[in-house]
Amino acid sequence: MADAFECHDTEKFETTAISIGPDDKSTIRRRLERSFDSFLDCRSFGDRDIANEINSAKIDVLFDLKGFTQDARTNIFAHRPAPVQVNYLGYPGTMGARYIDYIIGDNTLFEQSDDEFYSEKLVRLPHTYQPNDRKRLISEAGPSRAECGLPETGLVFCCFNSNYKIVPGVFDCWMRILEHVPGSVLWLLEGHAKAAANLRKEAATRGVSPDRLIFAKWLPLPEHLARHRHGDLFLDTLPCNAHTTASDALWAGLPVITCLGSAFSGRVAGSLLRAAGLGELITTSFADYEASAIKIARDPGLLAALKAKMAANRDSCPLFDTAAFTRDLEQAYSTMVEIQRNGERPYSFSVEPRP
Repeated sequence: MADAFECHDTEKFETTAISIGPDDKSTIRRRLERSFDSFLDCRSFGDRDIANEINSAKIDVLFDLKGFTQDARTNIFAHRPAPVQVNYLGYPGTMGARYIDYIIGDNTLFEQSDDEFYSEKLVRLPHTYQPNDRKRLISEAGPSRAECGLPETGLVFCCFNSNYKIVPGVFDCWMRILEHVPGSVLWLLEGHAKAAANLRKEAATRGVSPDRLIFAKWLPLPEHLARHRHGDLFLDTLPCNAHTTASDALWAGLPVITCLGSAFSGRVAGSLLRAAGLGELITTSFADYEASAIKIARDPGLLAALKAKMAANRDSCPLFDTAAFTRDLEQAYSTMVEIQRNGERPYSFSVEPRP
């Protein structure tokens, strides 16, 4: 969100951050502090005290960027400190709470018939719901292929999602893809040594050499983004897609192939790909996902064309046009406030694409 915060129209909007997490003295923390008109460090306050602070500040629209996730302070919203309250970005689904008025998504995340499945009213942004930070640095001197533990030759499939997103059906599909692409490897994030050992064991039970699974250690973000250069095709997971990991891959120039799920968390990568102009990498079944991955892997010209298209589009596609994204988000704010000030009950609406 950092870049979007910095892109706000300060003549039309006054922004306040309510920080409930620790001050880690990091560069990104200092950057966030500078990006708001007011930055309130409320981590030592109780929920009711924070709600009183928000109410006193006369906030019009209050966003919950955590939802039901670790270290959330959801009870702040239960006190109803702002007239409009919104579930956004941190929690990919309905909160089922009467005190949250809206959830922000887009036309990929929300199908036309989805309203009945959300307690919130649906706000559809015109391209994608996810902001992106154009200032994410990619290290010029990232690790070499050998330093990553990758073989010198052969196609590299990768997935840097958290290991818990790898379910048996997805893993079965990946192993079949490896079997159809001789010499290829699968490059995964090592979340835990036991997880890596278990995944290698499961590969063996499916007739795939465990040595074809390579595990990446955690690195600082600029170096992590740099090592994406050694990947050829990012294989997404389902029922929970890559979210930030997908936008990181696309920012670094690595194509992502996804299978569109039925719920919010399983449609995020599709949203990002459409906003990046890469709709051809969205599939709707595991059979198509598998066939598409194999086809791309076996056709160096097709893979090169995809990467060239990504490089040409990166600075102009909606996914990475954060200034335009922020204007769309601001239009959503304004519509929410207009509905509330007119005395109307919240209702679902779409933000129309700007000319």
